[in-house]
Amino acid sequence: MNRKVFWLVTAILLVYISAAGAQQPKKIPRIGYISVSGNANRPGRNVEAFREGLRDLGYEEGKNIIVEYRYTPAAPDKVSDFVTELVQAKVDALVSSSTGAIRAARQTTRTIPIIMISPGDPIETGLIDSLAHPGGNITGVSRFARELSGKRLEVFTELVPGLARVGVLAAAATRIANDYEAAARTLKLTLESIDVNAANPDFEAAFQSAAKSRLNGLIIRGSSAINRYQKQIVELATNNRLPSMFEVSGGWVEAGGLASYSADDLATFKRAAVYVDKVLKGAKPADLPVEQPTKFELVINLKAAKQIGLVIPPNMLARADRVIR
Repeated sequence: MNRKVFWLVTAILLVYISAAGAQQPKKIPRIGYISVSGNANRPGRNVEAFREGLRDLGYEEGKNIIVEYRYTPAAPDKVSDFVTELVQAKVDALVSSSTGAIRAARQTTRTIPIIMISPGDPIETGLIDSLAHPGGNITGVSRFARELSGKRLEVFTELVPGLARVGVLAAAATRIANDYEAAARTLKLTLESIDVNAANPDFEAAFQSAAKSRLNGLIIRGSSAINRYQKQIVELATNNRLPSMFEVSGGWVEAGGLASYSADDLATFKRAAVYVDKVLKGAKPADLPVEQPTKFELVINLKAAKQIGLVIPPNMLARADRVIR
């Protein structure tokens, strides 16, 4: 009789434990996202593209995924603090297009997957070992193509008839890529580097230098030190009637810049969501090859061209993927 009672009690306990386990809520994954543009009220096109990518994969923010956003434009000096905060919150993955944030994340954690949307060459910047085998806890997508700088310069010459002297505006820590130099020689252009101090950039002086050198075109090399001054740079280019070409679209042309030739940012940021999905399902970042862009876009701001007295050749307007009027 006691044996029957024992087995009955055991069976009841097993049913209870099983039911209790089934009733436990499933953990909702939490993602940290550090954005180099926008704010909580206006996150921008790139963040919206990432969100669209999540939705396409069946994720709904607040229901089966939580994304903690941090925006650097309002607090450019707090990138490391944002990374530390998100790591301490034990997010399941970190996403960013900021090289500084990605580097800080790698120094802070070796276990949390880091999904980069790299603005430059992730091998050259030391973020990964190789595209096929990134190693460590970083993977993602690159907006860089080695041949793109040369192509961008070629497009610039077609966009601005008579282009002869081109400057490359960059933070002092950033050097002119060899591919710009090689393309300039092929196109018989004079190329000049215009560096600004990353910590305290003097863009007024930079544009004065451009005028003194009689440059008739300027390529802006994006970086965290440059991007935060988007409005000022665009206004200076317009006021100096200097045609401007940008390495990423990312709002530069929409803000009044002349043109950009780059990877399709929206497609790239949307693709980053696929990597988030993979690591949440157990994939290791070291085993996920970094993707390079396959789609590129030319964006032209026709209003900006008129403001600086530039007539865009009709064939270039026809080739443009987007024309802002």
